[in-house]
Amino acid sequence: MLIECVPNISEGRRHDVVAAIARAAEEIDGVRLLDCSSDESHNRSVLTMAGEAGPLGAAVLAMFDLAVRHIDLQSHTGEHPRLGAVDVVPFVPLEGATMADCVSLARETASAVAVRFGIPVFLYEAA
Repeated sequence: MLIECVPNISEGRRHDVVAAIARAAEEIDGVRLLDCSSDESHNRSVLTMAGEAGPLGAAVLAMFDLAVRHIDLQSHTGEHPRLGAVDVVPFVPLEGATMADCVSLARETASAVAVRFGIPVFLYEAA
């Protein structure tokens, strides 16, 4: 089963921070980083990765770990509205995966983020 994940992080100016967060995801076996695009005026980066559910969930947790330590929203400025250091984490069904698989992964990942980092997580759309 192959799922795509497109997390948005609230950092687009400090390329070393963005690279470290992308590397954290890339280092998880079974996850492939397909793209990382940053926009300085919005101060936001969008990563695109794909893999199976378990490794993708681990990659998201690794990204959160770095993002919450290195992105301070109290001093953050940018054109794009934001809610967190990691803003949105959509999961998209690709090969052999269903929307139900992605909803399950979103809920599991949200729960893990809330417990591990002690931050609120909001689910949207089908999740």
